[in-house]
Parts: sequence; structure tokens; C-alpha cells
Amino acid sequence: MRDFLKSRFFAVLVIITLFATIVPSVLYAMGVGNYAHNIINQALAPLQKAFAYVTDGLDGYVAYFTEFDRIVEENNELREKINELEDQIYSAKEIEGMNEWLFDYLELKREHTDYVFEPANITSNGSGNYMTVFTLDRGKNHNVQVNMPLITNEGIVGYVVEVGSDWSKAVTFLEASASIGAYVERTGELCVVEGDHSLVSDGICRLNYLSEDSDIQVGDRILSSGYGSVYPRGLVIGFVSEIEKNPYSRSVVAYVEPAVTLTTDLSKIMVITDYETYSE
Repeated sequence: MRDFLKSRFFAVLVIITLFATIVPSVLYAMGVGNYAHNIINQALAPLQKAFAYVTDGLDGYVAYFTEFDRIVEENNELREKINELEDQIYSAKEIEGMNEWLFDYLELKREHTDYVFEPANITSNGSGNYMTVFTLDRGKNHNVQVNMPLITNEGIVGYVVEVGSDWSKAVTFLEASASIGAYVERTGELCVVEGDHSLVSDGICRLNYLSEDSDIQVGDRILSSGYGSVYPRGLVIGFVSEIEKNPYSRSVVAYVEPAVTLTTDLSKIMVITDYETYSE
């Protein structure tokens, strides 16, 4: 707009407008006003149309940018409201997650009154879809020691293998070096759950030392026996997903899917820092 007001075209329009205003007055004073008026109107008609067109264009131009500014302002306001709503949704999810975690913790406390729990957060974990090694934000300052078991309300996760002042490292029972004394809940048959490198990518582990006449079935729940491992008796390990019988070696091997989803999404667990049958 400012550039237009300074343009030569605008100056010519101003001069013509002044001319069209002053000259008729002079001619009327000389008695030839009507004749001159008709001539001037005919001469100025194209310019008047052009001027009207430019004026309408300028009005539209101003209206367009006024509307544009209003839309931009409304968009900014809507964006702020969306950000506020997203923050509220995030906060609500955080509160919901914390409530679920507290509920699970209380359930564990009610179910295992003889256990002492230390809640912990997983701060980092190894690569891959399923965790085998990970780090916790609890250590010696929280009474955490090597070989202490880790669980959730769903079952066993693993155990502590290294401890610092405010941190500790742990492995899940999918790790090849891990093993758990176990039994089949339905039949009471004793067995051993062992991790295997070849099975980690599938998120499962192997169930060994079953008798050749074992009645184990797919879907059977496997619990910790409390013998020969760091875990107390009765904790859920997982469920039988597959069974292999070898008639030549007269052996039975089963595969177990963990009750706890041991993926990198797992973020909170419980360290059992004391229980009645716990020993160093």
C-alpha cells in the first residue's frame, strides 16, 4: 500500500482528479459549463473506470490480508489449546499408569505378606525385542543385593547380578546363564526352566528334566519350586507353549512363554529384598 501511494500512477490520478474538479468550475463561470462538462466526462470515463477498479482492488487486498491475519491468529489460539489438551492427556496417562502400578504393588503386598519389596525403574536395557540384561535405579542404598529376585504382579522377571550405590544390573530368565527350579502346577512334576541364546529372539525358554512319561500339556502353568535358585516357591514363571517328545532318547522337552512380557516396554518392577526362605 505504501509503495502504491508513492507511485507515479497515483500522482497522475491525483492531478487528473484535481483537474476534473477545478476546470469545470472555471468553465461554468465562463458560461460554457455544460458543454465542457460533457466533454470532460467522456474523456475521464475510462480513467474513472480504471480508478474504480483500482479502488475495488485495494479494498479487496486490504480485506484479504485482514482476513488472513484473523485466520493466523485463530490458528495460533487453536494450536495453543491443542498443546494444552495434549499436556492434559499426557498427565492423565501418567496418573493412570501410576495408579495401575500402585494397585499392582498393593496386590503383591497382600498376596505375599512375608516379602519385603523395593520398587524399581528400569533405566536402560540391551538391544533386541526381548530384554536379557538391564539396569535399575536401585542399589546398595536401597538394600538391593546380588541374586535378589525381580518380579511384577504377573510373575518372575529375573535377578540382580551386579550392584552399585544407586544402581544395579540384572538379567531376565531368558538369559542363557539363568535357570529356575520349577514345577508344573497341574501335576506337581519337578523340572528346570533354562534360558537359551537360540530362543531369546522368540521370547521363550526351555523346560528340561521332564520324565519320559510326563503328562505335561500345552497351556500348563509353570511355577518356581524354591529349590536350587534365588526365587521363592510359588512365583509364576510362564505357560507351556510347545512340547517335544523324542522316542529315541526317551526324553520330553517343553517350551515356556514367560508370564511377564519381557520386552523393552517393561519399565517398572519389584525387587524382593527379603523373604523367609531367602539366603545369601
